[in-house]
Amino acid sequence: MTEFDWKQLFNPEFYILLEFGGIKIGLYVILFIVFAETGLLAGFFLPGDSLLFLAGIYSELLMRPLTTGSDFIDVTFLSAMVSVMGILGNMTGYWFGMKSGSYLFKKEDSFFFKKKYLYQSKEFFDKYGNKAIVFARFLPILRTFAPVIAGIVEMDKKRFMFYNIVGSLLWSFTMIFSGHYLYELFLNQFNIDLKHYIEYIVIGIILVTTFPVLMKFLKKKKE
Repeated sequence: MTEFDWKQLFNPEFYILLEFGGIKIGLYVILFIVFAETGLLAGFFLPGDSLLFLAGIYSELLMRPLTTGSDFIDVTFLSAMVSVMGILGNMTGYWFGMKSGSYLFKKEDSFFFKKKYLYQSKEFFDKYGNKAIVFARFLPILRTFAPVIAGIVEMDKKRFMFYNIVGSLLWSFTMIFSGHYLYELFLNQFNIDLKHYIEYIVIGIILVTTFPVLMKFLKKKKE
């Protein structure tokens, strides 16, 4: 029996290929992670963008139990399911923010909760306003706390839902379709299987998505 390595928890491919009792459960795990990232306030350390990009690469495997026979429809259906979970996660975060009020700003740090991320998200929300709900979808950590901040400041519910839906659709469809069709492009045109370069892809996506947050942090530190 192979010994479990905790580092696997930070590897998005681990979740996609996960099995339980010989049954592949990657699709359901992905949907739960997308919800957890914003709905449970414990998902800031989970792979988000890279997970969806890889989900596009492995879409055929993930959708095998629910396949319609059409590649395009399957990828669309996968993206739609992820969108729904993202919307529900944000709604839960928003509700929690409304109910918790200033409690989170007084809460002590723990493994699953870092107060500094809450302050960073508030600054981001103050800067971009309602659009922060859309922008935050593409930024690790911020997408976890942005809906909570929206709830704390009592953002109008209808306005929140509009940006919530737009952000979730853009995020899921962009990342999953990019992964799926870039994989096909590289395989068919250049005979390059991106599955052999998963580690580099994950590192690249992490660098791209965290770069704006890192620059903001460094800029603030200089000030």
